[in-house]
Amino acid sequence: MDKIVEVNDVSFKYDKEFIFKNISFDISKGDFVGIIGANGTGKSTLIKLMLGQLKPDEGYIKIYGENPINNKNLNKVGYVPQVGLSRGIDFPATVSEIVMLNMYKEIGFLRFPKKKHKEKVLDALDVVGMKKFADRKFSELSGGQQQRVIIAKAIVSNPEILILDEPTTGIDHKSEKALYELLEKLHNESNIAIVMISHDIEKIKKKSNKLIEIENFYSEEVSE
Repeated sequence: MDKIVEVNDVSFKYDKEFIFKNISFDISKGDFVGIIGANGTGKSTLIKLMLGQLKPDEGYIKIYGENPINNKNLNKVGYVPQVGLSRGIDFPATVSEIVMLNMYKEIGFLRFPKKKHKEKVLDALDVVGMKKFADRKFSELSGGQQQRVIIAKAIVSNPEILILDEPTTGIDHKSEKALYELLEKLHNESNIAIVMISHDIEKIKKKSNKLIEIENFYSEEVSE
């Protein structure tokens, strides 16, 4: 399988104390990777390092063979943050406008989206089952619906890998089940590599083919 991400002996600290040390793992095309660990072990920090938002203190990370900082290949990476952060905010944008935000590089600065851009947005919404909500305000949606829209935003640019930071936080059981079904569909039908932070160890074990457990000062990789 083609290697997408390489994490080699990575250590990171915000101040003087390391959050984690010597983390190593690979992610290849076709992987469904679960990242688990207790609160405070640095799971979200690890994602920020993979996205080039932070720099390791030791070791290195490569995305498609290059440093993720200023990496042109990051357009192949879709990122889904915790949607709970936006809940309750009366954000005036519609569902289609939210998804369109991830196409600004393709559209061009201060330019209006063309028909092909609008069609790509509707196609992405169709994939996640939210096409009929295209003109609805994002703030009017349920937590599970908002999560699907954020995933549509992440996949509208046709990424090869999708990274999700605890996507089941704050959504009900029915929405969680639908989310897992959607991720399996993207993984199997679109051949998108999935990387997902989760607190539900048993469920992510069943869904993933690779499990990365982060503890303070070391990491352990378990392949199913």
